[in-house]
Amino acid sequence: MAEDAKDRSEKKRNEDKIKSGANWFFWIAGLSFINSILFLCNGKWNFIVGLGITQLVDVVGLELVKAIGNAGYIVAGILSMMAAGIFVLFGIFARRKCNWAFIAGMMVYAFDGLVFLLVQDFLGVGFHIFVLFLIAGGFKANKMLREGATFFAV
Repeated sequence: MAEDAKDRSEKKRNEDKIKSGANWFFWIAGLSFINSILFLCNGKWNFIVGLGITQLVDVVGLELVKAIGNAGYIVAGILSMMAAGIFVLFGIFARRKCNWAFIAGMMVYAFDGLVFLLVQDFLGVGFHIFVLFLIAGGFKANKMLREGATFFAV
């Protein structure tokens, strides 16, 4: 009986870790989109969690505004929404316990971290690594839960 309670407790911890790891995809998406809105509205600050690719899109969007007018804002907004939307999908499928969503999301986010590395934004690189670590915890818990093991098993 005590073993069943322990198993349920460990399963609950795994479920919580999965949800927490998956939720980071929603944070990335939402804050990236907010960053884009702020940038395109000449805001002076942004969230560090955001995507580097959306920041590049925003800069290109401003150049498009100079060349083709306000349509540049629309192009940048659509591309930023598409990038953020991909992370929303990763979050949805990761919460449904799909290992591929964790793996693909981590790969895309790691690749995105290279944008920060290229522009030598080491704070952005460090935060990408930190978030990848948290998402990886969700992936590990998901893998353990699927295999019937516990998160804390050696």
